[in-house]
Amino acid sequence: MDGHDPIPHPGTITTPTGARALVEALRLHGVDTIFGIPGTHNLAIYEELDRAGVHCVTPRHEQGAGYAADGYARVTGRPGVVVTTTGPGVVNAATALGQAYSDSSPILLISPGVPTGHPRDGRGYLHESRDQSRAIDALCAWSHRVTTVREIPAAVARAFGRFAEGRPRPVHIEIPFDLLDLKGPVKIVPPYRITRREPDPKALDVAAGLLRTARRPGFVLGGGAQCPGERPPGEDEPPVGRLTMRLAERLGARVVTTVNGKGAVPESHPLALGTTLHLAAVRRWLAACDVVLAVGTELGPADLWDDEFALSGRLVRIDIDPGQMHGDHVADVAIVADAELAVRGLAERLDRQGVVPRPRRERDAGIGHGAEFDELTRRWSGQLAALRRALPKESVVVGDNSMCVYHGALVGMPMDPPGRFLFPTGFGTLGFALPAAIGAKLGRPGVPVVALAGDGAFQFSLQELATAVELQLSLPVVVFANGGFGEIREEMRERGMRPVAVDLHAPDFPALAVAYGARGRAVKTPGELEDAVAEALRTPVPTVIVVPEEE
Repeated sequence: MDGHDPIPHPGTITTPTGARALVEALRLHGVDTIFGIPGTHNLAIYEELDRAGVHCVTPRHEQGAGYAADGYARVTGRPGVVVTTTGPGVVNAATALGQAYSDSSPILLISPGVPTGHPRDGRGYLHESRDQSRAIDALCAWSHRVTTVREIPAAVARAFGRFAEGRPRPVHIEIPFDLLDLKGPVKIVPPYRITRREPDPKALDVAAGLLRTARRPGFVLGGGAQCPGERPPGEDEPPVGRLTMRLAERLGARVVTTVNGKGAVPESHPLALGTTLHLAAVRRWLAACDVVLAVGTELGPADLWDDEFALSGRLVRIDIDPGQMHGDHVADVAIVADAELAVRGLAERLDRQGVVPRPRRERDAGIGHGAEFDELTRRWSGQLAALRRALPKESVVVGDNSMCVYHGALVGMPMDPPGRFLFPTGFGTLGFALPAAIGAKLGRPGVPVVALAGDGAFQFSLQELATAVELQLSLPVVVFANGGFGEIREEMRERGMRPVAVDLHAPDFPALAVAYGARGRAVKTPGELEDAVAEALRTPVPTVIVVPEEE
């Protein structure tokens, strides 16, 4: 601890500085990596992080810090922690918090604030804003400004308790600048144990009865069915996905996933429809199901690409968030519980009731793989096939909000667990792929990671190449270049208008990569792309691979 005596056994009253109390609380909650940028007001925090041996990752923009923390959280199952300075540092991270809120990612943003005695009414204090905490509170689960050193470890415990107890969403702790160097009595205690929320047995009985008698059952799995992080040896699938497929096989039910649910079940399974909810044929199938089991999903317009979608059958919802039971699609049977415990309970009931496995309905056999599917993926089919050949099965694929991803890789790169697919759904930000891939690579250093982006999205965060070079990450960054914002260009043409402000000058991306200390390569054929990605995975710095894309 570089001259600092360690804080005594948890529970002992001590008088550390606010910064030290913060870092000790973080360490007790298992934090060994943070993402952020030092600034005038957070130097005391960085001093203690360094003394505690916490790995401090420095992206080139606080938004990149937030995306990296998000990628880290998604692949490890542990909260990602961001440290910024006051004012612009916090606001720069706000977009990443909005994305994490939409996608239920556990991110803890820690920032200083103006001192406790400051009136916060425009006195010209450095980085001052009208109300930093309230501004961020509008974008995350909650934002709390502490008022004493004693409050700091309690706020950290509250944040980690919130991540473990229910739907994980980002939170913000603001610490007045003067408290960071102020000493005060503190009681730092270890994390309290959160028990998993058990399902209501009566609700499980009713749900099992509906599924047992269903003639056209269908399952939808969302991000709440994912199980990030390491799994026991020999267990390839997330437990929720494995149990759900067992149910599906017994009932002859087809299974579709949302974008955030991609990878929860093996997409090669004959009952799996992949991530195809945005296809009209799949929505028609789902609407016609007499019983739908939805696990860990909002079933929102961003999942369905349809604001008016309606179910005709009965809906069984399993979700840790009770608010989802009365969302756009009201549950007929509401099971507010841990997804794994709830699905396991359903499987056990159907086993006891001796439900005989049913064959798949033949008329459902071609859903999701017809003309609509081919039309969406045709533009990228050769390149996506090359990526599949080049990437090991366990790879993490991080996509940006680009056409090559949501029209291409989303359906054209089927994944089997333990593959991961990270994508900024809902809030729909740009610039996510590269920094989130950095966070994912740091979270799972032994697993191959690839970032996919269009040239427009890539330019939102390309400065993070410097971060990846600094960290010596083997990271292929595949950029599909169409000279601008291709989706918006197409929408303008569909409106009958002339494309305006969507054609972008693109730099020489390979040369730019080299200037950052990375590798760069332009490819023209799927074979060249396959070779380039395979080589990039063996290279100890990131590689930008540019693929020209026809309109």
